[in-house]
Amino acid sequence: MRVAVCQLNAREDRKANLAAAESLLERAAVGGADLAVLPEYVDYLGPAAGMPEPEPVDGEVGTFFAGVARRLGMWLVAGSFHEAGPDPEHTWNTSLVFDRTGALAASYRKIHLYDVEIPGRVSYRESATVAPGDQPVVVTVEGVRVGLSICYDLRFPELYRRLATDGGAQVLVVPAAFMLHTGRDHWEVLLRARAIENQCYVLAAGQIGDHEPGRTCFGRSMVVDPWGTVLAQAPDEPGVTFAELDLDRLATIRAELPSLANRRL
Repeated sequence: MRVAVCQLNAREDRKANLAAAESLLERAAVGGADLAVLPEYVDYLGPAAGMPEPEPVDGEVGTFFAGVARRLGMWLVAGSFHEAGPDPEHTWNTSLVFDRTGALAASYRKIHLYDVEIPGRVSYRESATVAPGDQPVVVTVEGVRVGLSICYDLRFPELYRRLATDGGAQVLVVPAAFMLHTGRDHWEVLLRARAIENQCYVLAAGQIGDHEPGRTCFGRSMVVDPWGTVLAQAPDEPGVTFAELDLDRLATIRAELPSLANRRL
């Protein structure tokens, strides 16, 4: 399977963001990708006051990416967007997966919400406006089991273990808008750890650069193999990064170092 991780600098103009995402997906398709992954909040990453109205999975964002997946004939993890939530004060942070025909194959609502207070550095409470999901999701893509997650989920290894063991995941995807001050120290380390401990490929697509006053994202989108080797990493600019997934190599790693089979808890 050939995969592409798309790195984007989404801002406060949804129309421009969607056009930029479509352009990256076209490049992914030309490059032969079977599956492309976009970052978290692919349609809008700007001041809260300007955020578009939350919508259902078949709203503007979902319809747009369904059409792109169908036109390009490619599987697509459409990052995430603000899905209309359980009450007027809260949305869900939702990732949508479309197959080659544009049909919705799966959706996942981010379980772990980023509530962080560092005096003088950062104050961010995702839970003030976003409700948590409660269901891990694995979807079959071209015969390959793909586990879904979003950004801050990356810090919670128990989710990925469930995706790999209960869900049979062979690939883990991480659309993200990882902050610069944590990303430069933790992003690659955590991605490689999730790959090694679950013996899965990891596809991580990040936002890059400034998005609003006080918010800068780290980028460095990458693909990591089940041994923890970084196969491909994006430079510090919007773009598309490709890698080949070798499922025979995954099977060999799991056979020769059977840590998943040896677990006792």
